[in-house]
Amino acid sequence: MPPSRTIVHFDLDAFFVEVEILSRPDLRGKPLIVGGSRERGVVTTCSYEARKYGVHSAMPMKRAVQLCPQALILPGSRGEYSKYSRWVTDIISAKAPLFEKASIDEFYLDLTGMDRFFKPFEWTVALREEIMVKTGLPISFGMATSKMVAKMATNEAKPNGYLQIPPGKEAAFLAPLKIDKIPGVGEHTASLLKDMGLRLIRDIAEYPPALLEQRLGNYGLELSEKSRGMHMGSEVAPYHEAKSVSTENTFGENTDDMDFLMRELVRMTEKIASELRKDNKMAGCLSVKIRYPDFETTQRQTSIPYSFYDDELIPVAKDLFHKLYRKGMKVRLLGVRLSELTGEAKQTNLFSDAEKKSVLYQAIDGVRYRFGKKSLTKGGALGGK
Repeated sequence: MPPSRTIVHFDLDAFFVEVEILSRPDLRGKPLIVGGSRERGVVTTCSYEARKYGVHSAMPMKRAVQLCPQALILPGSRGEYSKYSRWVTDIISAKAPLFEKASIDEFYLDLTGMDRFFKPFEWTVALREEIMVKTGLPISFGMATSKMVAKMATNEAKPNGYLQIPPGKEAAFLAPLKIDKIPGVGEHTASLLKDMGLRLIRDIAEYPPALLEQRLGNYGLELSEKSRGMHMGSEVAPYHEAKSVSTENTFGENTDDMDFLMRELVRMTEKIASELRKDNKMAGCLSVKIRYPDFETTQRQTSIPYSFYDDELIPVAKDLFHKLYRKGMKVRLLGVRLSELTGEAKQTNLFSDAEKKSVLYQAIDGVRYRFGKKSLTKGGALGGK
């Protein structure tokens, strides 16, 4: 059996709120919401004072204001977020042998084998302290044998804490947690599991894997492994600056059929927006790429209020396309990319039953989960400008 890994998950607490407070200390202790206007958009993040009222990341702003009308709404300081994220990245880069930047405020470190040179837990505690002293930002971490368990340990350690899960103790740590604490278990899957009488992770661990597979397919077997802390998941990928989700399509035949191009643009935007919702992340930048038959490639991007909703992203993608497109030219390749990702949404249920839009997206993602990505297409994908 291979030796256990030593994985650390670092997460900057309420990152956007904390950056705002650094420039305005008078905001400390007040209910704060970073996001769109009081009527539009979604909550990017909020202070713990606002969370006491039920406000959470990814909640529609209108609903958040209803829950906490006294909250101060901050539009966000995008340049400052990038600056502080790079600062934390530089500190980690100078010390960590191998790390992955999962989003603007989230990092994984692989310290496997480093116990020959230092004590990994004490080293990580010291690195956390250095980050907090130098940047003034609170940060939490979890240490475990896999990315999944380390991430879940971080979530349990928040706010501004840390937690180590020793090798062999994964199942005991996971057992009393609710099933929606497992990364990737969204509202739809949680509902299916609850219908089966499963509410805690220990319930999944004790449930016959064959029956889980019968109800959920291969994902049922994966959940069974995860529930017992046996799911190793992906490796820590070496750091690269541009963390994003993207998709592009090189057409079999060059085309200037605008209806077709709009359908493709909508389809691709829906695809990567769905990936964001699945990973509990939101994007703050959208870009569109067009390549012509002579291989000339143009690309344009724009900052957006943090979002993962198709109906907020698609109009931006269409607008960028029309600003880029050389009228009358055939198109060889079309691409869409979402970047400046944040994991601030990950601690929450992505959907609030009180909001029609949230219920709609819950239903859309649920249908696609069960019947495939092509099973449901919104009206906007049928063409038009």
